[in-house]
Amino acid sequence: MTTTNWQVWQDRDVARRFTDRRRGGLLGAEAQIETMLRLIREVRKPQLTVLDIGCGDGILLQSIMQAYPVARGVALDGSPAMLEKAEVRFQDLGLFSDLVELVEADFNTPEWVHRLSGTQFDAIVSGFAIHHSEDERKQSLYAEIFDLLAPGGVFVNIEHVASASPVGEAMFESAYAEHLARHRRSLGEEITDEEVVLELRSRPDKAANRLAPVGTQLNWLREIGFRDVDCYWKQFELAVLAGYK
Repeated sequence: MTTTNWQVWQDRDVARRFTDRRRGGLLGAEAQIETMLRLIREVRKPQLTVLDIGCGDGILLQSIMQAYPVARGVALDGSPAMLEKAEVRFQDLGLFSDLVELVEADFNTPEWVHRLSGTQFDAIVSGFAIHHSEDERKQSLYAEIFDLLAPGGVFVNIEHVASASPVGEAMFESAYAEHLARHRRSLGEEITDEEVVLELRSRPDKAANRLAPVGTQLNWLREIGFRDVDCYWKQFELAVLAGYK
C-alpha cells in the first residue's frame, strides 16, 4: 500500500496558511456545519460524548459544543501544529481544562484507538482529514470508528471527495478560487482569482490528497454496518457523508 504523505500538515507554516488564509474561504462552510449539527440532533442524548478526528483548529468540536450539551469532547490530530491552534481556540472559550481533551495520534495507524481509553462516543466527526488516507486505510478507519460509536451514535464526515470527471474538477477549482479570492479581498488583501488558482495548484498539502468518490465511500460505510447512510450535502468536491450505528 502506498504510504500517505499527510505529514505535511505537521509543518507549522502549512497549518497556519490553511487556518489563516483558506479556512474562512471554504465553499459552503456554514451549510456543512449546519448539516452536521442536524445529523447530531438525531442522536437525542441529554449529554453527548464527541470525538473530532483530524480536528485541525477545533472548529467542528467548538460548533457542536455551542449547539448541544457535551459531557466530554476529544480533539484528535496527528499534527502538533494543528493541536496548538485547537488548544488556543478552546482556552479562549474557557472550555479546555474541563470539557476538552487534546490527543496527538495518527489515525493512519490502527494504534490510534488505544489513545482513547476504550471510550465510546455518541458523535464522531471529521472535517477534511480522512481524504489524506489511502483508500484501504479509509475503509479500516471507518470500521474502527463504527466500533467506537455508542449504539444510536452518528459518524459525520465533512470531506473533500473525488469528482466524477475532469469537468467537475475544473468547476470545483474555479469556484473555490473565486470564493477564496473574494474572502481574502474582504480582509484587505490585494489578490486576483488567477493568483489564488495558482496558489491552490501549488500548495504543499495538495499532494497529500487521496480523494475517493462519494458512492464508493457510502458503500464502504454500509458494508461495515452503518445505517441511514447518505451524502447529506454536496457542492462540487465538498460533501457531508454520514451514517448511524
